[in-house]
Amino acid sequence: MSAVFSKPSWLQRLKPWFAGFDVPLLLALFWIMGLGLMCMYSAGFDHGTRFVDHLRNGALALVVLFVVSQVPPQRLMQVAVPLYTVGVVLLVAVALFGITKKGSTRWIRLGVEFQPSEILKIAMPLMLAWWFQKREGQLRLPDFVAAFVLLTVPVGLIAKQPDLGTSLLVLAAGLYVIFFAGLSWKLIVPALLLGAAGITTLVMSEDHICQPEVKWVVLKEYQKDRVCTLLDPTKDPLGKGFHIIQGEIAIGSGGVTGKGFMKGTQTHLEFIPERTTDFIFAAYGEEFGLVGALGLLLGFTALILRGLVIAHEAPTLFSRLLAGAITLSFFTYVFVNMGMVTGILPVVGVPLPFISYGGTAMVTLGLALGMLMSIARSRGATQR
Repeated sequence: MSAVFSKPSWLQRLKPWFAGFDVPLLLALFWIMGLGLMCMYSAGFDHGTRFVDHLRNGALALVVLFVVSQVPPQRLMQVAVPLYTVGVVLLVAVALFGITKKGSTRWIRLGVEFQPSEILKIAMPLMLAWWFQKREGQLRLPDFVAAFVLLTVPVGLIAKQPDLGTSLLVLAAGLYVIFFAGLSWKLIVPALLLGAAGITTLVMSEDHICQPEVKWVVLKEYQKDRVCTLLDPTKDPLGKGFHIIQGEIAIGSGGVTGKGFMKGTQTHLEFIPERTTDFIFAAYGEEFGLVGALGLLLGFTALILRGLVIAHEAPTLFSRLLAGAITLSFFTYVFVNMGMVTGILPVVGVPLPFISYGGTAMVTLGLALGMLMSIARSRGATQR
C-alpha cells in the first residue's frame, strides 16, 4: 500500500515540463550559444562585464524559451491581435513623443526605456498567421491585400524612426507568412525581376548616382551613403567605408584555421568597429578562420532546417505559418549580418543571433525559439 501512495520524486514531477522538447533544435541552439560565448570572451575582453552580461542574457533567453514553450499554440494565437495592436500604438507614440538618440527616435519611456519596434518582430508573424488561419479554405486576393496593409503600417512607422535594420526584419517576417500562406508566383516573380533590374541599374550607374549633388527620392542621405559605400568602400576608407574594409581584412587574415583564440590582432588592436555587436563575425572569422566559420554556419543550418521540419509537420495552418516565418527570420538575421560584414550587403543594425551582444535582441530570439518549441511540442502531442 505504501508503494501505491508514495509521493513522486522531484525528478518525476519535473519530467512533464521537459517532455516533448525538440532535442535537435536544442542541440543546434547550444552549439551556437557555446561558440558565441567563446567569441564574446575574446572580443569583449576589455569591455568590462560584457562577457558576464552576455552569459546572463543567454541564460535569460533560455528561461524565456522554456516558459514560452509551455504555452500551447492555441494560446499564442489568442494574444496575436492584442500584441500587434499594442505594438502599433506604441510605435505611433514613439513618432509623437519618443526619445531621440544619435538622430533616431526609436525609444519610449513607460517606467523603463525600451524600443517598441522589438515587439513587432514577434507580433508581426503572429498577427498574419492569425489572419490567414481565420480565412483558411477561403483565401482570396483581398485577403492578401489586407495582409500587406497589416504589414506595411508598422514597417513604415519603424522605417520612419529611422531604423532600417529592424524594419527589414519585421518586413521579412511578414513576407514569409504571406509567402507560406500561398501567395501566387505570378506576383512574386515580377517583383523579384524588378528588384534584380533595380540592383543591376544601381551597380552600372554607380559613378553618377553616388555623386554628392545627386539626391535619392526614396532613401535618406545616410541610407544613400551606405549603399554607395557598399559599391566602393575605398572611396572613403577612413570614414564611411571603414567598417566594411576592416571587417574584410579581419576575416581574410584569419585564413583557413584562424589566428587562434584571443590572438586576433584586428580585434584586440580595436581596428574592428562594433566588434562585440554588429561586427562580431569579423572578430570570430579572424580568430577561428574558415573552419570556425563553417562550424558556426553548420549550427545555423541545423537550426534552420530543423525549424522547417517543425513547420512542415505542424498540425494547424497557424502553427505552420508561424513556425515557417520564425525559422526563415533566423535565416534573414544570419544572411544580413554576415552579408554586411563581408561586404555584400549595406551596413545595417542587424545582430548575429546568440553571438552578438545585446539583451533585448537575445530575449526576443529566445521568445521566438520558445514559440517554435511550443509548436514542436504540440506536434508531438498530436502524434501521440
